Amino acid sequence: MKITLSGCVLAVAMNVAAFGAANAADCKVGIAMYTLGAPYFAAQVAAAEDQAKKAGCEVTSADGQNDMAKQIADVEDMVAKGVNLLILNPRDPEGLVAAADAATAAGVKVVVMDSSISTKANVISQVRSSNDQNGYLVGQWLANSMKGKPMKIILLSGDKGNEVGRDRRLGVFKGLVEGQLVNDGKVSFEVVGQGWGGWSNEGGLAAMEDLLTAHPDANVVLGENDSMVLGAMKALEAQGKTDVLALAAADGQKEALALIKDGKYGATGLNDPDLVARTAVDIGLKAVKGELGADFPKLDLTTPAVITKENVDKFYRADAVF
Repeated sequence: MKITLSGCVLAVAMNVAAFGAANAADCKVGIAMYTLGAPYFAAQVAAAEDQAKKAGCEVTSADGQNDMAKQIADVEDMVAKGVNLLILNPRDPEGLVAAADAATAAGVKVVVMDSSISTKANVISQVRSSNDQNGYLVGQWLANSMKGKPMKIILLSGDKGNEVGRDRRLGVFKGLVEGQLVNDGKVSFEVVGQGWGGWSNEGGLAAMEDLLTAHPDANVVLGENDSMVLGAMKALEAQGKTDVLALAAADGQKEALALIKDGKYGATGLNDPDLVARTAVDIGLKAVKGELGADFPKLDLTTPAVITKENVDKFYRADAVF
């Protein structure tokens, strides 16, 4: 992939070092999302747009529609239009490396948020929650909650090959194994089936319907995000199943938190889209203004937490976008 720089883009690149107070005339932010197909991503792009506009920046955002080729084209278009900060939520950790590198070579500051990109990519930093540690805490909670009970788990995953989903589920299993070893001195659980829900409510519902038919004796549904689990709960309700424990490795979607408050949902990991997005924009603007030190970390993680009935009031906001 090759990006040809116009005179406008070259001028932006040359003026980056002199960038001072952000305003719409000299601050142009591009937000390239790989999908807006789940509430989490809609909340994330809304927060990123708001944070950039509050800084006086002109903002362009794009929905990659879960298509890597489209997201690459979105990035190329933003660079051609002269953005000097690109906030990128990549569809694929390897497939977006060339696009990110080309943007950086054009003088654009690139900050990756939420989904990961290969460490080979030349970007300022990656900002996300700790998928591994959130999952670990959820796994330990599951071990304690189901202590002494057999576990037959239905696993709802996002997309095949997605590193975020992989880190979340493996984090949960790591915490579950450690929790069972501490509690019982042995490990005993079964993943009876894995379905792919595409991170969405509808996808979780469809995957759960199929898996419940194949595994009617499952007693735990574990999702890699709340949206899929909320969809799965519709399938459970349709079949009159009230004895299946539902929980997610991450997100903290307000609908899930409301169910946690009511005792109808087990737990979820904290992955605040608002915090991740605003942090990514703030880091990017500092980079554009030359305020980041050379030693700024390539990975910036938010503090992990498991949200349960005991602490849900600390996190639940009825007026939250997500």
